[in-house]
Amino acid sequence: MEKKREFMRMIEILNELAISAGQAIKKIHQEDLDLGVQYKDDESPLTKADLKSNQIITEGLRKHFPEIPILSEEGEDIHFSDRKDWSQFFLIDPLDGTKEFIKKRNNFTVNIALIENNKPKLGVVYAPMFDKLFFGDIHESFLREEGNTHKLPMREFNNEKLIVVGSQSHMNDETKAYIEELQKNHPNMEFRQSGSSLKICLIAEGTADFYPRLGPTCEWDTGAAHAIVKGAGGDILDFHSKEPLRYNKEDIYNPHFLVKRAEVTQI
Repeated sequence: MEKKREFMRMIEILNELAISAGQAIKKIHQEDLDLGVQYKDDESPLTKADLKSNQIITEGLRKHFPEIPILSEEGEDIHFSDRKDWSQFFLIDPLDGTKEFIKKRNNFTVNIALIENNKPKLGVVYAPMFDKLFFGDIHESFLREEGNTHKLPMREFNNEKLIVVGSQSHMNDETKAYIEELQKNHPNMEFRQSGSSLKICLIAEGTADFYPRLGPTCEWDTGAAHAIVKGAGGDILDFHSKEPLRYNKEDIYNPHFLVKRAEVTQI
C-alpha cells in the first residue's frame, strides 16, 4: 500500500510539472513574436520555450526526486559510460514537436517518463494547446480533459476500417511507400496526420489504430507515450525485430518502429 501511495504521488507531481511547463510554452506560443529560434549541431531547432520548459521540469524533479538521474533532450550531454548502469531515470522531452511550435501549429507536447531497467515504467504527456493530459503506467493509462478523467482506450476497435496516423513534419519517402502498400491491403484505410508524441497517444486513446515511423527519433520522443500506450493495451515495436523498444542505449536514436493497438495483430 505504501508503495502504491508513493507511485501515485510521483504521477501527480509529474502531472503538475508537465502542466506547468506546458502552460509556460503556451504563453510563449501565444504572446511572443520572437521565439528565440536557434539550431543545434544536428540542425534540429531549439527555442526559448524548449529551454523554459526544461528548466521547470528539471528543477521540479531535482526538488522532489533528487536521487533519480535525469536525461533530457535539452539537458547536459551525459556519456553512456556515466549512465549505462542506471536502473532508473527520468527521460524528458520538454517540447516535443518544436517544428510544429515554430510553425504556430498546436500539435506539440511535454513528455516526462520514468524508465526502469531499460523499459518505460510510467509516463506523462501534456498537450497544452488542447489541455489534454495523458498519464499512466504500463498497467493502466488515463486521459484528463475538461475536468474529466477517462481510462484508455476510450474507443472500441473497428475491424472493418484501419485508421493509420503519420507525422505532419517528418513524412519521408520510405514511410509514404509503406503507407501506400498498407492502402493496397486495406482499401478502407483512413490516414491522418498529427505531430509530436500525440500520434502515439492517439493509438492509446483509440482514435487511431496503427502508426509506422520509418524515420529518425530519439528515446525522449517515445519514452513517456510508450508507457501510456502500453497501459492502454498497445505497444511500440522495433520495425524489424518486432521487440518492444528499449531505452538508455549507447545510441539514443530509436530504430524504425511501429505503434499499434492490441487488437491490430496482422497488417
